[in-house]
Amino acid sequence: MYRTHNCGALKINNQGEKVTLSGWVQKSRNLGGMTFIDLRDRYGITQLVFDMDRNKELSEKARKLGREFVIRIEGEVIERSSKNKELVTGEIEILVNKLEVLSKSETPPFTIEEKSDGGEELRMKYRYLDIRRNPVRKALELRHKFTQEVRNYLDNQQFTEVETPVLINSSPEGARDFVVPSRLNQGQFYALPQSPQLFKQLLMVAGMDRYFQIVKCFRDEDFRADRQPEFTQIDCEMSFVEQNDILELFEGLAKQMFKRFKNIEFTEAFPRITYEEAMNLYGSDKPDIRFGMKIQCLNDIVKGKGFKVFDDAEFIGGICAENAGEYSRKQLDALTDFVKKPQIGAKGLVYVKYNSDGSLKSSVDKFYPESELKLWAEALNAKPGDLLLLISGDKNHSLNVLNELRLEMGNQLGLRDANKFAPLWVVDFPLLDWDDENKRFHAMHHPFTSPKQEDLHLLDSNPAKVRANAYDFVINGVEVGGGSVRIHQEEVQQKMFKLLGFSTEQAYAQFGYLLNAFKYGAPPHGGVAFGLDRWVAMFHGSESIRDVIAFPKNNAGRDVMIDAPSIIDDSQLKDLGLSIKKTIK
Repeated sequence: MYRTHNCGALKINNQGEKVTLSGWVQKSRNLGGMTFIDLRDRYGITQLVFDMDRNKELSEKARKLGREFVIRIEGEVIERSSKNKELVTGEIEILVNKLEVLSKSETPPFTIEEKSDGGEELRMKYRYLDIRRNPVRKALELRHKFTQEVRNYLDNQQFTEVETPVLINSSPEGARDFVVPSRLNQGQFYALPQSPQLFKQLLMVAGMDRYFQIVKCFRDEDFRADRQPEFTQIDCEMSFVEQNDILELFEGLAKQMFKRFKNIEFTEAFPRITYEEAMNLYGSDKPDIRFGMKIQCLNDIVKGKGFKVFDDAEFIGGICAENAGEYSRKQLDALTDFVKKPQIGAKGLVYVKYNSDGSLKSSVDKFYPESELKLWAEALNAKPGDLLLLISGDKNHSLNVLNELRLEMGNQLGLRDANKFAPLWVVDFPLLDWDDENKRFHAMHHPFTSPKQEDLHLLDSNPAKVRANAYDFVINGVEVGGGSVRIHQEEVQQKMFKLLGFSTEQAYAQFGYLLNAFKYGAPPHGGVAFGLDRWVAMFHGSESIRDVIAFPKNNAGRDVMIDAPSIIDDSQLKDLGLSIKKTIK
């Protein structure tokens, strides 16, 4: 028997019991006649004591143990003289009478402690050691419990979990596919699914009514912060539903998860705002509404005063940062440098300090007297002690800059409390997005998203104005999930394909199986997919989804532990009918 108890189980009421424990050596302390060892497993730490006077040979053996040695011990539970309130087992220790080394360990490349001295890349290379640390282990345990709670909720709502294929055909929409060459069909390729979109729609045609899957998805896209080439979705679809049915059911899921894992009870419905409102008020389709600082258009009151920067701009927007009126010139210069960063791309920043005595001081006093600045302050609902910040230029770009500036001010003023959660739904997205470079429309979400019924007539006359039955679920400025009501009528789907530049032949070549399925009676249906990694990371308090993935890739998409992707040998290439063409950069 390797153990009678785990290393987090024994308490003072076990005093006097003979026990067997197994685990890893966390640390060892030699105090002359006594040697103390912390023994660790997934469940906790138990202190072992070796007494030189009682058993010299055993004590000397214990002193040779290194960190991360795997050992098995037998001994008696005794009361600990110096108790450790930080440990669940801190009232007891084990007086050891038998020790067996099960496995020796080299010195680990980093300390396996709550806070490690290893950098992220090193810890990813030795991820199996990193997982021994409490924060990583707890993240994986939270992920497990979170997933189980999702399954229980959906099962109670009559959803059936159905697995869909991983080797599918390539789709031209969305991000790049990962492709897999076929040995048996040389020159042809499978693709790894970016989502099970078409299969879940086929399951609705098949009459499954309510489907879900905790599923791996793959996207071969350029790496940005907090992205992984493979990620996990909570993927769901329902038949005979409208948008409101879907939002209400999955809002119920979200409320249950908040109650279960954060002990937060939402009694009111989550706010719902349109895409247009989100962009105009926050400059983002995933707004952080934990704080105000809404964007206001100031065109009507700032133009025509001789300030060319404003007079020539399509859009002038401003935000009011409450209680930031005491910002120094150095701080204001730093904000200007912030918006001028290449990734943000503003040309400058105009500020107005609303002083505590009621006076106003701006960076454009030459063009705007104080009476004019007071109109700005009124428009932004500012009060003495506040700071007004204005950006001008192209409307879409200016809104994007104001979003970044708003979030930065939220950080600087401590308004983005990690322990506060503000969920909302963003609805009524545009159906189509115009690509000016290629002179064509792209689907804002995907080609199977349904137009709003009242906008159907615009598909022929003004497609850019058509709104979609699409929605995103946002928490604290992070898009956690999204979905749509789907097109279920072949003629509407064909019209959508035509707008996206597909001929009938191309549409059937790519999606013929779905279009053919629609000929046999497709129910109205819709669904949603949540990013499991992102949601769990948020609840865990992690900045990166890598923290809640067992074996993640790095920022270059590499698994540094197993060294993947890697070169395959010539015999494998020959079997696949492939050759490698080297590109000289």
